Amino acid sequence: MRSPVSAKAMFATMIAADPIIFALDASRALGESVARHLGLALSQHEERGFEDGEHKARPLISVRGRDVYVVHSLYGEGEQSVNDKLCRLLFFIGALKDASASSVTAVVPYLCYARKDKKSQPRDPVTTRYVASLIESVGADRIVTLDVHNLAAYQNAFRCRTEHLEANGLFVSWFVPRLRDEDVVVVSPDAGGVRRADDFRERLALALGRTVSAAFAGKLRALGVLTHEPIVGDVRNRCAVIVDDLISTGGTLAATARDCRALGAKAVYAAASHGLFVGSAPEALGAEALTGVVVTNSVPAFRVPDGTLKDKLTVIDCSVLFAQAIERLHGGGSINALLQR
Repeated sequence: MRSPVSAKAMFATMIAADPIIFALDASRALGESVARHLGLALSQHEERGFEDGEHKARPLISVRGRDVYVVHSLYGEGEQSVNDKLCRLLFFIGALKDASASSVTAVVPYLCYARKDKKSQPRDPVTTRYVASLIESVGADRIVTLDVHNLAAYQNAFRCRTEHLEANGLFVSWFVPRLRDEDVVVVSPDAGGVRRADDFRERLALALGRTVSAAFAGKLRALGVLTHEPIVGDVRNRCAVIVDDLISTGGTLAATARDCRALGAKAVYAAASHGLFVGSAPEALGAEALTGVVVTNSVPAFRVPDGTLKDKLTVIDCSVLFAQAIERLHGGGSINALLQR
């Protein structure tokens, strides 16, 4: 039987050990970048598909008693739908817990179904909560994501620990040198995004050392139909920066950009954490109303073809933000302090 001293020493050794980082195959490039920022290599795992469409994934190293982080962004692409990727994440988390991992953190840069966070019609599903239940049911101890659609809904859906990262600091760093000599107004494309846009505005004002104005556009959605209302705020002769959490079909951003131009904005940029660019987004956002579009690589811009949108698109690497979060989570640091930077 081990003495209390030796058991304590062994526990301290486990805590001091580096975190184990996995990335499922579909998110390998992002995972490698996260691991590189941590000075680590991705740990080896196996993913195997079967002829009938089923699959399995397992770690190829021992994870017993270790803190494990799994990088996997849940967007659909090619042969793997959103649901395929979600199942692969669930099964791999379960395999890690069965292999006696001390803790498993799901690092999910883009969290699927986060927009379906409330009942908007009778008998509507609240899919955000169902996804949370699935992730918890396989034993996840924590989930880390970036700029969800509704922060309160995300935090309330999960019973395991949640961490929410924000890309505004990354965006400010990109915009400051480009807007240093410009009169700027930050625009929220709808009332629900005002808090996110105002946080960006305050950060940008601090970095520029001067006041930055605010504006917002009205948007009503009913049965899948969007109705846009006039912009509230002065954008005339200013560079407008529209801030949102994600770009899907691009309809909202394109309409807001057109309204800003019609009201006399000299330039219009869009900044969104997640660029899905589905449907007619390349055409809508490639129009002349938008000067530039900035997103992170939480979702690769694989749907953007060569053309006007690709020419004006900038993709910012968010892997360093996730690496810093993992470093703080593993070492007992502050996520709040990280987000204030």
